[in-house]
Amino acid sequence: MIPDPKAAAASRPSEQNDNPRDEATSSRAVNQSEDESGNENRRKSVRRKRRACGGSENVKHSNTKAGRGNRAGSSSGKRKHVQAVTLFEVVTMGKSAMQAVIDDWIEAYVMDRDPSVLDLISFFIQCCGCKGVVTAEMCQSKEDSDVMSKMVEELDEVSGLQYKRFLAFPWILTVTWPMDTDSVEYPLIESGPYGRWFHSEFCDFVSVLVAQCQHSVIFDGYLMDALISLLTELSNSYVRAFRHTCTLAAVKLLSSLVGIALSLSVSIENSQKLSRVEKTKTVRQKGTAQRIQKKITELQEKRAEVENMMDVIFKGVFLKRYRDVLPEIRSVCMEELGLWMKLYSSAFLNDSYLKYTGWMMHDKIPDVRLKCVLSLQGLYGDPLLLPKLDLFTSRFKDRMISMTLDKDNEVAVQTMKLLLLISKTCDSILSPEDYKQLFQFVYSSQRPVAALAGELLFSKLLNVPASDAQEDASEKEAHKRQTFSRLKALLQFYQESELHKHVVYLVDSLWDCGGVLLKDWSTLTSILLQDPPSQSTGLTLAEEAVVVEILVASVRQASEGPALAGRSGAKKVMSAKEKKVQLDDCSKLTEHFLMVLPKLISKFSSNEDIVTSLMKIPQYFLPECLEAESTQMVSELLAEMRAVLDLHSGSAVLEATARTYLSLCGKETTWCSMAQDARDSLVQRWMDQLEALLEDSLKGDSFCADEEKTGEILATLKKLGAFHNGHDLSPWNLFELLSPLLSLESSQAGVPPQVLLEVLQCVCHSVLWSLSTSGETLTSREKAVAQRVQLSLFCERSHRCLSHSDLSVRQQAFLGICDVLTAHSYQLHVWDPTSYGPLLYTPTPKLQRALLSFICLHVFAGPDSDSQSRVSENSEEERLEDLHGRRNLLAAFCKLIIHGVFEMSTAAELFMYYMKYFNDFGDIIKETLYRTRQMDKIESARTVVLCLQQLFLRLRQEQESGGRAQPGVQTFTSIKELARRFALTFGDHVKFRESVAMIHRNGIEFVFQGEFSSKLLKPDKKTVLAYLQKHTTEHIISLRDETWQPLLYYRTSLLAAADGEDVLSFVSSDRKLYPPHRSKHKLEGCPGDSRSSKVHRLSFSPSHQEKTNEADPFSVPVEPAAKRARTDGSVLSSSSNEADDTVEVDVEV
Repeated sequence: MIPDPKAAAASRPSEQNDNPRDEATSSRAVNQSEDESGNENRRKSVRRKRRACGGSENVKHSNTKAGRGNRAGSSSGKRKHVQAVTLFEVVTMGKSAMQAVIDDWIEAYVMDRDPSVLDLISFFIQCCGCKGVVTAEMCQSKEDSDVMSKMVEELDEVSGLQYKRFLAFPWILTVTWPMDTDSVEYPLIESGPYGRWFHSEFCDFVSVLVAQCQHSVIFDGYLMDALISLLTELSNSYVRAFRHTCTLAAVKLLSSLVGIALSLSVSIENSQKLSRVEKTKTVRQKGTAQRIQKKITELQEKRAEVENMMDVIFKGVFLKRYRDVLPEIRSVCMEELGLWMKLYSSAFLNDSYLKYTGWMMHDKIPDVRLKCVLSLQGLYGDPLLLPKLDLFTSRFKDRMISMTLDKDNEVAVQTMKLLLLISKTCDSILSPEDYKQLFQFVYSSQRPVAALAGELLFSKLLNVPASDAQEDASEKEAHKRQTFSRLKALLQFYQESELHKHVVYLVDSLWDCGGVLLKDWSTLTSILLQDPPSQSTGLTLAEEAVVVEILVASVRQASEGPALAGRSGAKKVMSAKEKKVQLDDCSKLTEHFLMVLPKLISKFSSNEDIVTSLMKIPQYFLPECLEAESTQMVSELLAEMRAVLDLHSGSAVLEATARTYLSLCGKETTWCSMAQDARDSLVQRWMDQLEALLEDSLKGDSFCADEEKTGEILATLKKLGAFHNGHDLSPWNLFELLSPLLSLESSQAGVPPQVLLEVLQCVCHSVLWSLSTSGETLTSREKAVAQRVQLSLFCERSHRCLSHSDLSVRQQAFLGICDVLTAHSYQLHVWDPTSYGPLLYTPTPKLQRALLSFICLHVFAGPDSDSQSRVSENSEEERLEDLHGRRNLLAAFCKLIIHGVFEMSTAAELFMYYMKYFNDFGDIIKETLYRTRQMDKIESARTVVLCLQQLFLRLRQEQESGGRAQPGVQTFTSIKELARRFALTFGDHVKFRESVAMIHRNGIEFVFQGEFSSKLLKPDKKTVLAYLQKHTTEHIISLRDETWQPLLYYRTSLLAAADGEDVLSFVSSDRKLYPPHRSKHKLEGCPGDSRSSKVHRLSFSPSHQEKTNEADPFSVPVEPAAKRARTDGSVLSSSSNEADDTVEVDVEV
């Protein structure tokens, strides 16, 4: 029988006092309850070292054996200087106190081992977090079948306890604990620093215990047998706390035994050396060799005994727990297995143990896979262990390579480290195909993985030794040849990888290991400037283009660091040393490229791609350059840039050059004035050219220009548009010059579409700059009025372009209007009231309708699903480009609603397509819904209702017309699903209480399916129900008609939500109440189900309608209304009087 914890605690002292000598054969109860833990779990002997007292004392409890009690009495004089603690408490005191207490425990064990072993058993059970009772009794024989049949782990539901009885020879232990032990936290898994700290201290306790016992009691055949039996049995428990804690203790115990075995092996080896030396002596002392040989034999026997203990733990614990359902247990097992194989390779490093690591590399938990990889790193890092890993490598090499694609980033990083280690220690393991696959990880989105792949690439392909072909060659030439060889190898790899748009990622991957090569700008530029190229160091034009890209990427990396779009894992905060290196690199590249870049631009000026890359380099110059010759160098650079602009008009070149001018014109740069003068000179020349060309091309109301002039106008507009995007060109008044061209597009001889597209961009930039600089330029009301006139004129003329025949012109006009109106709204919110600001401009209703129609026509057009099925004949790239353009159009229009330019109700048209185009635009529409809700919750809810109402009206109109289905009309099922998805966005019922209630009030004629009923608070349900009754009482004739089923469902959803019942139960009960053959207006209730024979009667009467008219029918009460007392059937009625025209509905509850 399982003893009661309190009874066992109360009876134990008297039993021990009556039979002090018979404790070894009697039952012992160690109470682990929370109330008795301070008395029953107290250590039997503790010696605390006190330097102030000059000695140490052993403190014993009075309830121990008589012999131990006498020993404790001898130290009663110094009891006040020490503190008696349990073994569990000593874990919290640090390693030094731990060693002292364990020494005392060993002394107590030598004197009387049974109570000490019970203390140790109590310690491990208490570390499991068990607050129960441990009862111990002696076992005479392990082979007793009757005893072994009682080793069970059962659950007693009546008493609410569960118990486990197991054999830890010579003890039969019974552990009793509450049923919910497995659901609570135990010390090992507690969150926060305590859990991590306890894990460390607990492991230290096991290692210290074994270390202190290794020269004495560990080989007595009693302690380790009992401890291993205890840990083995508890590690097999179905209770997670026992299983986890004791498995950790068992594997740590094995690790400590490995240390003892290693120590014994060293002693054996030293003794054997001494024996060999003794044998070589000519004069031998009598008996010395025999003593040495006897010592060797004893040491070997001890090592065999330790290895036997390790084998028992491995088979009894590890083999059963390495595939445990708990991931923490699997991780502990694999971590310790790797330690055993590394430290004690003679016993553990073979295929019989390695296979477990290989198998667990397929575990579904990342931490388990990580522990396996880390274990293998320790093995492959030791060259002496490699011969024992051949079979494992051949079997699991493919798995290791595949783990570089692991979904867990840390596992992928450590696997790449492992493969890098393998390539360094044993090059023959990885094949060329393996290397080719691993090299591609330089383009990985995870920078740690990419950096390791870059190190592997650099060590195998780019680490070319210096050539000794010419012994008399100078050191500089030798360095140049070595750099060229590395560069050729890198170019070959880049071209073979066929990822020609990822140079910046390749450079970033190689930066940590190959930074010396990539920052050797002088050598790289000298190779590019070599003219004519020699046969040995020549590059093709394609290779020169790649080298220029590498050069630009290295400059960017040195200036900005490893932060790249699409690549994560980079270090976000630089140290002081890294900042110093970055500043030095910027200074060096600025000094070098100010001198060399003009020559490079001059040489490659005819190649648009190369010169585009070169134009980006000045953007990374150090703003403050103190070189005396920098002024002349900047002049040469600006002259070459001007020459490039005269040769090219491509968008990429113009954008790069405009950005470079913007960087050079910064006020913090030393060459600011020079760059601004050069830019103004360029703009003035382009304006003069454009004015002359337009004067010849514009004749009256028509645009007449030949192809050559049209090309010149287009090139000039592109240059002005590219610069106007980042530079304020307001002094040249581009709007006044170009706005007349917008009024010619509808004439027979209109402006060509490509010219009109550039005109729209330039005019839009001009208006945006005017709005952006309002705080500085608007100094009078006249200027503010002129700005509003300009804005109105732009919107009016861009409005005409929305009907242009060319799609790109229509889209640019739409985006221009949206951007300008959004910027205007922003300026109205941020302008300083103390000064003149922009005047309010409101777009006309006609323009608003035109923009909304444009969205519906150009965005929400095509199949009902997503864009996967659009234009099947087009390529994937074209499809994605089209989708990207449509998303930009929708986002621009949504900004108008969010910034308050358009009424919020305009969003109702967008919300209709939330489910229909969810895959393409769902994120944009959902964000718009959340933003409008932040602005005004009530108005946003009205917009949702308006959206559903419009969809319902369109569906009804289509059904009444009987015509063919229109593309913009959705089915009733899709409308209901849309309402359900809208309802899910109201997460907090209290926060959106008024909004949801308003939805019911405004949508009560349309939304009878009750999608929002569950979102109403209980105090509001009765009010909404009364409001429903007021609007439906006069119109309902018979609820048995299928037409009224939505109303019935909606009403029952309110009733069910108010009473906490299921909607379907109300619907089913209502349907049972109305048999098909009944035709009377007044419906009588039928008996309910077996749970209740009474029904509630709900009557709708005119008197109730009169009462509800006296107050606001939709007022939200502050406190829930008190429930009416329900007696004798609890009839819920809005009126006690029944009229002849009353429609009564019986509802079961």
